[in-house]
Amino acid sequence: MKYIGFFTHMTSQEQILEEDRRHGEFSLMVEAEGPDDAINMFRDRIVSFRQTRQFFEGVCKIFMVQLLEFDEFPKSGAMMLNYKSVAGDPMMPFISCTIPTDQGDWCSIREWEDNWPEIDGRKEQLFIEFEEKQSPPEICKSP
Repeated sequence: MKYIGFFTHMTSQEQILEEDRRHGEFSLMVEAEGPDDAINMFRDRIVSFRQTRQFFEGVCKIFMVQLLEFDEFPKSGAMMLNYKSVAGDPMMPFISCTIPTDQGDWCSIREWEDNWPEIDGRKEQLFIEFEEKQSPPEICKSP
């Protein structure tokens, strides 16, 4: 079976200043015989990251908030996972790492400038935009 675990974390909680403490989310996925094996593999990977990377520094708490089990992934259409909506305009920059391993973390700094996302100082390209009315979406093409 294929398993995807969704986690939230709080790191550097011993720090006095709020801006020195961090929190965030991450996912892990494995193919395992059963959910207990998957959870053990998740735990091993998190411990490995703590030992080899700067992901889970200082006083750190990690919560598994969701465990999904799949025998196969959808073939007829995309499945949405973990849509999130947060009140207010985005303010603080954050660090994002895509498929980190023990060899590299592929991290980038993500921030917002005038309600437009930037990655490592480069503005992101709009993918899709909906007007207030119920009209077909404007799908943006790659440059």
